[in-house]
Amino acid sequence: MGTDSDLETNRTTVQPHKMSAGRYFATRFSTLKPPLHKLPHPIRLLRLLNGQQWLFFLVGFLGWTWDAFDFFTVSLTLSNLAATFHRSNADISWGITLVLMMRSVGSITFGIAADRYGRKWPYIANMVLFIILELATGFCNTYEQFLGVRAVYGIAMGGLYGNAAATALEDCPAAARGIVSGMLQQGYAFGYLLATVFARALVNTTPHEWRPLYWFGACPPVLLIIFRYCLPETQAYRERELVRNATGNLTSTFISEGKVALRRHWKLLTYMVLLMAGFNFMSHGSQDLYPTMLTNEYSFTANQVTVTQVLANLGSMIGGTITGFISQSLGRRFSIIGICIVGGALLYPYTFVSNSGINAAAFFEQFCVQGAWGVIPIHLMELSPGSFRTFVVGTSYQLGNLVSSASSTIEATIGQRFPLPAEKTAEGTTIARYNYGIVICIFMGCVFAYVILLTFLGPEYLGRDFRVENDEDMQVVAKADAMGVLHHGRGADEDSDIAEKTPESLEEKI
Repeated sequence: MGTDSDLETNRTTVQPHKMSAGRYFATRFSTLKPPLHKLPHPIRLLRLLNGQQWLFFLVGFLGWTWDAFDFFTVSLTLSNLAATFHRSNADISWGITLVLMMRSVGSITFGIAADRYGRKWPYIANMVLFIILELATGFCNTYEQFLGVRAVYGIAMGGLYGNAAATALEDCPAAARGIVSGMLQQGYAFGYLLATVFARALVNTTPHEWRPLYWFGACPPVLLIIFRYCLPETQAYRERELVRNATGNLTSTFISEGKVALRRHWKLLTYMVLLMAGFNFMSHGSQDLYPTMLTNEYSFTANQVTVTQVLANLGSMIGGTITGFISQSLGRRFSIIGICIVGGALLYPYTFVSNSGINAAAFFEQFCVQGAWGVIPIHLMELSPGSFRTFVVGTSYQLGNLVSSASSTIEATIGQRFPLPAEKTAEGTTIARYNYGIVICIFMGCVFAYVILLTFLGPEYLGRDFRVENDEDMQVVAKADAMGVLHHGRGADEDSDIAEKTPESLEEKI
């Protein structure tokens, strides 16, 4: 079964499906103790990645960046869309909600495809759909068309996260996973930053109002399709495919892997969905309605909103990278809990400061929010069953999105219960104003508490080996001779390269 000491020093020693409930919960405090692994200089860690691993990271990062860019275009043009379609901000926010609700459909569909057929073509299919649907959004003329296109868009967006994480991380050297995970997750913040900048440059600067932002969003995926087409499958996926082929029936083996994973890990999968619901409430609850709060409640100009959003996203990128890096030493759970406590303490200035001082609060609040998120890609990868990494990472994330899909609508609707004095524009138009700050503050306080509790109760497999020969589920499904084909299927150089990726050899190398 293992001792508390075992759990403290190697968090992959005892897995939840092998423990009684009482034993598991008794170890939540002891396993939270930081392992305090020595942290080499970040540059040394990044130098462990070879050229192909960097390309895998880059294509995953850029795909995730554009996923975020396309998502936040609606948040940043909420008032413009409301004016065009003659609807309230709360009505337009359903365009955000529908995307979040439908993303789980995409994660299931594309996740299973990526685990069965490889990472490359599902990624390319995602990008093709991005192009078509982003163009379609820019040509919508009615509210109903807008909602319909965004709902379908959610399916396309949902398929990308698990694929991007698997592509970027499953071949990554173990010692570098923390910092690479933090860097990968900041594709989300970088996408938000790009959306903010291009919204300022393209929205209301032409007779087409908000539409050029969406038309522009359809262009970069063309380059990402070419980029991904030029790269092979990851080494981890190719090894798994080698074992499946050696069994004599690839499809049957894949289905058997799914049955074993579901039977042994269904509790873990449920936990991951609940955890990701909290994380998605945390990001969307702190971000989606924030530009509206700045303009509607505090009367910020477009330039002021841009400055605040840019600083917030710089904080996000720095926080996610740093927290992901230190999670390699402090542990995934301890890092998440610690940064969430700090984020909760910063909620008041983040939502109640009405002058330029809010820029500092926005920087540090998003440092914390995305700091916690910086740990998530590798934390989910280490928790996931090896055969269904793309499916489990993507689906847990997107089902969490589904649970939290009404975040902005909830905040916008509750905000209408806290009216402020109306404001008249220079043209004489009356604008209804609401106290969105108090709603975001209370909402986020509850979310931080929930994430801290779930993280405390959950498992952690820091440093888990991703190689197929160490996958217990695959060993149950595949015969010994099928597993043995791995050594014969690799060349001597590949065996040497894989050996260099183990934690022990990496520590010696550093």
